[in-house]
Amino acid sequence: MSAPEVRVITVRPRTVLVVLGITVLVGIVLWLGYTAWHVLTWILIAMLLATALNPAVAVLERRGLSRGWSASVVFLLTLLVIAGLGSLLIPPLVTQVRDFIEAVPDFIDDLTRGRGPLGFLQDDYQIVDRIREAVERQGAGGVIGLSLPVLDLVRSVVTAVVGVITIIFLTYFMLLEGPRTVDRVLGLFPEQTRVRYERVLHEIYRTISGYVTGNLLISVIAGAVSTLVLFAVGSDYAIALGLLVAILDLIPLAGATLAAILVSTVILIETDWIRCLIVVGFFVAYQQLENHVLQPLVYGRTVQLSPLAVLCAVLIGAELAGILGALVAIPVAGSLLAVGREVLVYRRESAIETPVGAQLTPDTTIEGS
Repeated sequence: MSAPEVRVITVRPRTVLVVLGITVLVGIVLWLGYTAWHVLTWILIAMLLATALNPAVAVLERRGLSRGWSASVVFLLTLLVIAGLGSLLIPPLVTQVRDFIEAVPDFIDDLTRGRGPLGFLQDDYQIVDRIREAVERQGAGGVIGLSLPVLDLVRSVVTAVVGVITIIFLTYFMLLEGPRTVDRVLGLFPEQTRVRYERVLHEIYRTISGYVTGNLLISVIAGAVSTLVLFAVGSDYAIALGLLVAILDLIPLAGATLAAILVSTVILIETDWIRCLIVVGFFVAYQQLENHVLQPLVYGRTVQLSPLAVLCAVLIGAELAGILGALVAIPVAGSLLAVGREVLVYRRESAIETPVGAQLTPDTTIEGS
């Protein structure tokens, strides 16, 4: 029996250095991304907002306005709309939040004495006594998770304000320079490659703009309808709770359920069981409408993802980056799907362009001249 053949694989030093260089470069990029996470988050949010506003800018451009004027008009109108909504909603919102805070002692007193819809929690489970013991042992901040030092709290507020201002300016400059920058980058590629990249970018743009615009529209509908229903059942905090519903509804699938639980609990504490059941019935009916009518219109036509894919993307995004990850999970998944489709199209086109007779087989013999 013959000895097995020994195969020697030679790796050139240049190949080793290239692999090491790529590894170091990837490590540096990951370290920079981790270090500048807040800034990257602001840039991502600005990109989403600019993508959502760009269709309106394109409409004005088609009517003869320059890119600068179109972007400025759309940006200023957006700021005016936000300021107008703020002037209408913030005063009653502040009033209702203050009234709710002032009413909390009465709610707690009813709960302590076993009165009201949630009085059974004290009678049967002594929940108030347990909370009081936890407060005495850990402090109020430790019980509700607000044990951050005052300096950290101030730093967080300052960072949030700076972030909002930065996002506003980034969005405006992306509206101005976005298409021009994309054209410059695409101009660096050969013609055939540039066509494919343009096709992919168009699909990604359509996915992101459709998702952001549709998701904002769905959230506004959810908040407005919820506010009307809460006014109808006699809630004193209808505007505040409606705004909470609109914000939480931005999170696909899970946000509406979380909003329903929170709002129904407040209505139960504020009013009675009957009105709470009415609110619960409304949220159940509305979620069916949103899940089976509104969301398929948005996610099915723009993102082209199934409900299962949407749920998986949201769960993975939430696990990786919290609420922000859940918000951007669907457009990211849709963008990856667009890239995957283009790769398949490219491979199919390459197979068609390559003649069958030109493909070498193991039995093919190549004769030299």
